[in-house]
Amino acid sequence: MDVPGFLFIDHLAIAVPQGGLEAQVESYRRLGFCEVHREDVLGLDQVREVMLEIGGGPNLIQLLEPLSPASPVQKVLDRNNGKGRIAHVAYRVQNAQAAFDYLKSEGFNLVDNGPRPGSRGTTMFFVHPKEFGYLIEIVEAPCS
Repeated sequence: MDVPGFLFIDHLAIAVPQGGLEAQVESYRRLGFCEVHREDVLGLDQVREVMLEIGGGPNLIQLLEPLSPASPVQKVLDRNNGKGRIAHVAYRVQNAQAAFDYLKSEGFNLVDNGPRPGSRGTTMFFVHPKEFGYLIEIVEAPCS
C-alpha cells in the first residue's frame, strides 16, 4: 500500500467560547506552555487561533475562539451547550496534495475540495468527522 507519510500529531485544537481565549492562554502559561503563534483566520474558518508549544516538541495545542456566529468553531460550541471542547486533531504529513489524493481515492469523506492555505503558512484540509467520529485536519508544514 502506498500510504502518504503521516509524520506525527501536529496539534490538538480546542474550541474556546467567545471572550474566553485570553483566560485559557493564561491557564496554559501557568502550566509552562509557551505561545508560539497567534493569528485571525478569516475565510471559511472565522477564528482567532493561538498555538501553544508543549515542552519544545513538535506537538502543539491550538486554542480556537470563533470570530462570528458563522464560524464552524461556534457550531462546535453550540453543540456542546456553549462549553469549550476538543474541535479536531491535526496530523502532519509530508505532502498535503498526495495525502488528499490518496484519501480521496480510498473513498474517505473529505470536507474540502482540495488542500487549501491554513494558518502559519501551512497547507491543509479536513476529513469529515463521520469517518472517525471526530474532525481530522491534515497539515503540511510551510516551505522553509
